[in-house]
Amino acid sequence: MKVDITSPNASSSMFRTHKSYSAEEILAAGGADAFGEKTGDNNERIIQALQDGPAIEPFTDEEWEDLLRQLEATK
Repeated sequence: MKVDITSPNASSSMFRTHKSYSAEEILAAGGADAFGEKTGDNNERIIQALQDGPAIEPFTDEEWEDLLRQLEATK
């Protein structure tokens, strides 16, 4: 029995808003820094976006204390 396998079209793809680039395209642009500048991305903009974002703490103080107690108990 032959199975009909179809690939999703671009409009249904989860990553349709994220274009990927090959290493050759990046090198042809002049390297990672030059490529980032040409595509509008740069380290300063990315760092600023991270700094402007909300502070993220994975655990509350109580959870940290509990985790450290568990770690100490299992040494």
